[in-house]
Amino acid sequence: MKLLYKSTRGNEEVGSSQAIINGLATDGGLYIPKFFPKIDLAFDELIEYDYKQLAVYVLKKYLTDFTEEEILYCVNNAYDNKFESREISPLVKKGDEYYLELYHGPTLAFKDMALSILPYLMRIACNKVGIKEEIVILTATSGDTGKAALEGFGGVDGIKIIVFYPENGVSPIQKFQMITQKEENTLVVGIDGNFDDAQNGVKEIFEDRKLNKELKDNGYILSSANSINIGRLLPQIVYYIYSYTSMLKKGYIALGESINISVPTGNFGNILAAYYAKQMGLPINKLICASNENNVLWEFFNKGNYNRNREFKITSSPSMDILISSNLERLLYHISDDVKVEKMMINLKEKGEYSLSEEMLSRLNEFYSSFATDEETYEIIKKIYESQSYLIDTHTAVGYKAYRDYKEGTKDNTKTVLVSTASPFKFTKDICIALGIDENLEAFKLGDKLSSYTGIQVPSSLKKLEKNNIIHKTKCKKKEMKKVIKNYLKV
Repeated sequence: MKLLYKSTRGNEEVGSSQAIINGLATDGGLYIPKFFPKIDLAFDELIEYDYKQLAVYVLKKYLTDFTEEEILYCVNNAYDNKFESREISPLVKKGDEYYLELYHGPTLAFKDMALSILPYLMRIACNKVGIKEEIVILTATSGDTGKAALEGFGGVDGIKIIVFYPENGVSPIQKFQMITQKEENTLVVGIDGNFDDAQNGVKEIFEDRKLNKELKDNGYILSSANSINIGRLLPQIVYYIYSYTSMLKKGYIALGESINISVPTGNFGNILAAYYAKQMGLPINKLICASNENNVLWEFFNKGNYNRNREFKITSSPSMDILISSNLERLLYHISDDVKVEKMMINLKEKGEYSLSEEMLSRLNEFYSSFATDEETYEIIKKIYESQSYLIDTHTAVGYKAYRDYKEGTKDNTKTVLVSTASPFKFTKDICIALGIDENLEAFKLGDKLSSYTGIQVPSSLKKLEKNNIIHKTKCKKKEMKKVIKNYLKV
């Protein structure tokens, strides 16, 4: 059965290829599947699938205008030896906890899981739809998406990529990963502001019809590598199903047993993929949404109110330093209807907040939410390392804190998968603070010191990174983003 995608704000419907190319719907909404395909193989059969086979199985259900051969081509090229683990996303048991490690790709963050395959999906989609213009990927990043997108799209023919990041809102390693990108089809720009400024600026550019026409007249069309693009979201469903089959295969759970999943959450795409997996039939009991001190999502799930009118905090988990979680719009649609969503998004833009009805709030009972302070984050990193000799990054620690709160508050002993989203070596200063190691060194020397202290090798991609030259030095204010794009494209 052909699966179409519709906008969260209107009646626009397109196939998966067009949705991937467009990124954002023409009415400003996000594309969602018109229905959720179901897992139609028994899990005792799926446990024999490796990651690539499972990815083909899942993506075939969502990309119904792709052939199986095309999907296989995309999967094989995405999940190859650029991942340091043969399992792609290994599930690791430490004590009574289960960690899904999503950071074994080239940029050491979970964004590699989807951004390794998106360029291949996009190239095939362009051929299907007959796109003749050059595609310009616009991406806002809070740290990890930018480098993963640059890694995926850098050097790809017929595509340029422009990444905007908050100049003072990413870790030194994250920043250096981006500004040393060598390919000529890449541009990296530091924003004088926070991630929300960068993300809102990118959205405004997509919605600027005059600018988009001008770009198209000059041979360019815009698309996105952010998780607003359905082509980013769909591949993330795979690793949740894979985590379950891994739990089964290793004997950690029985067939049919439910699990919880705890996800450190910023833009809401990662946990939304888990929600989609549940709608497909994955036995998930509770989705634990973990926030840092920018805890808009905690308030949303616990009080039914979303309010970005608050102080923006720079924390030890910078990839979650977000006050506008774009993918939440998709969840809002699934628990309401498009008219309500459009009104709520207008209120968010004009007033900075919106509230849920009691009926909508009652439909969120499969979620639990909590948050962690920096102090709690450091305490958890230290505790887990000392008790389990296992090193986690700051974002994973936030997810652990929410899991701990849930378990203590509910007494629910359902086995829980803790989503580990990034390598601790991307956040060496904060890890060293947590472990009581002198952090007054530059980022790469801190990595060596952390490696010496823990006996864990510095990832090879970071060792190579230190020798790279700075290529990208462009900086701008939010209001100058359009000008920067036009200058780069010579429009």
